[in-house]
Amino acid sequence: MFHVQPTETDETPLAGEKPADYVRRLAESKARACEPHVRPGEVIIAADTAVVLDEEILGKPASLAEAVEMLHRLRGRTHQVYTAIAVLEKDTGTLLSDLCITNVPMRAYTDEEIRTYVVTGDPLDKAGAYAIQSKSFHPVENMSGCYASVMGFPLCHLSRTLAKLDIISKSPLAEQCQSALKYRCPIFSRVLAGEQIG
Repeated sequence: MFHVQPTETDETPLAGEKPADYVRRLAESKARACEPHVRPGEVIIAADTAVVLDEEILGKPASLAEAVEMLHRLRGRTHQVYTAIAVLEKDTGTLLSDLCITNVPMRAYTDEEIRTYVVTGDPLDKAGAYAIQSKSFHPVENMSGCYASVMGFPLCHLSRTLAKLDIISKSPLAEQCQSALKYRCPIFSRVLAGEQIG
């Protein structure tokens, strides 16, 4: 049984904060914020994701013009998506976190494609102004990392973190993830083996 518990977390980056530290801090803060709302025996799973270009965190665009500007900056370049997960055991207070950093190669989409996509409004609630799963825009090509992380939740990283807490020993999450996303992940076995790879 799963329950969704929204939290109020200030997502303002700290001065000089690196993207990896930022997403890990937010994931852990979200987990701690949920702690008063869960019952004994329950486990909290929280996550945070950031789109990063040249070490700059790209948040959600505040306007259509800003969405266009972000997509111009990302076009034809490889950026990174940082996703941190945090798992908190209510009974013991144990908190473990993990980090997935995925290289995301954007295709050289045209100005017209940007305009057509932006007027849909889809980019306005997306960090970096795009959804990797957009079938009409399909902004990413030649993906070779964790697709699920770019969507916001790296299930293999979750699986190995749950295993460290003895919550699960062997999980079908990797297979279920690939099936649901229709993506044959080239790195899942290495992630499950403990490599710091995304």
